[in-house]
Amino acid sequence: MFGTPNFRHTRRMPLVSFLCCLLPRQRIGGVFVAAMLVSATASPSSAQQGEAGEWRAGAYSFSDEMGGFIIESVTGRGTRDNPIVLTETLNSSSPVTLVIRSVWPIRPFDSAAFYDNGILYMRIVARNGSGHGWVEFEFELQELLHKASVFGDGLSFDQRSLRKDNISSDTFAEFSRDFEPYDKLLFRHGKVDPGKSVGFSFLITDFTPRPTFYLVQDPRIPST
Repeated sequence: MFGTPNFRHTRRMPLVSFLCCLLPRQRIGGVFVAAMLVSATASPSSAQQGEAGEWRAGAYSFSDEMGGFIIESVTGRGTRDNPIVLTETLNSSSPVTLVIRSVWPIRPFDSAAFYDNGILYMRIVARNGSGHGWVEFEFELQELLHKASVFGDGLSFDQRSLRKDNISSDTFAEFSRDFEPYDKLLFRHGKVDPGKSVGFSFLITDFTPRPTFYLVQDPRIPST
């Protein structure tokens, strides 16, 4: 489709252009780039917006393609010292689904840079654009869309650890984790008024990482 690249490297030819001819290409946002070159030269904490609604940061891409909310920004690498920080606006009080995809090679528990190692520290800052106050907020992990996550899939909110210091909110005073047959994290005892924002921090672990998984976000309003 693209023909054979010309490997001649003249004095006028920039080194980056020459390397792009040599390295494998990947389609991102309608533009073909040398994927390895981008990974090697981009700042590890920088986020790149690809196709509409998709943001790349660290080893992952984050997408609001399923609707109901808008991602405003994504930064970080997903480590304890430099977590992924995703800022978003939820347009209603109905559940919405964040699609998370690996964009780097998968190597479980590999501490080297530029790998999806199944350990993802996240902070989500959600703005209430629904017009209704939120009194609870629940997250649910799904390895397969619309199907409950089970113990055998390896995906959870750090289920194998009893530590709680990785989970917090700047608005809700308490949280609880619900495992089997789900992987859910519920924040309660707080309120987020319309137009206000709330922050959540947590750790996602996956002992058998898959290229794609889902994070369902469910803001709760007072029952009538």
